[in-house]
Amino acid sequence: MSDASFEVKNELEKHLLDAMSGDLSSEAFMQTLFEAQIFMPVQDDSSQIKGLQRSTHARPLIIQDEEGENAMVLFTSPERAKPFVKDFPDYGGGLLTEFKWVLERMDSGMAIVVNPGWEVGIDIEPETVSQMIQALSDSHIKS
Repeated sequence: MSDASFEVKNELEKHLLDAMSGDLSSEAFMQTLFEAQIFMPVQDDSSQIKGLQRSTHARPLIIQDEEGENAMVLFTSPERAKPFVKDFPDYGGGLLTEFKWVLERMDSGMAIVVNPGWEVGIDIEPETVSQMIQALSDSHIKS
């Protein structure tokens, strides 16, 4: 998919484009992402209605990169997920939730891939994810 077919759908995508073009610092983008709503594809329960997640235990889409490292797949909107999840038929459902909600529930040491398959996306290394999880944990302690 090319940038030509990428039409901004929300504030997060605008900030992502600004960060990629250098008009927004990576730190400012990460702060925006921290507070943003994202879409997380989750595995459908095969016995349930397609696209309706009835389990309280969401099973997110995890892929492996070239080095065999695990990465959680997230998107800036449900529409961005559609072309990618075609290759993962068990992942017809998803959650629209806050990015920090995802961080609160994931293990450190895992990468995050935002908008895989699109040129407008970002890969967040495991070390950065761990730092974000720690920052979130620290902010809960202070609250």
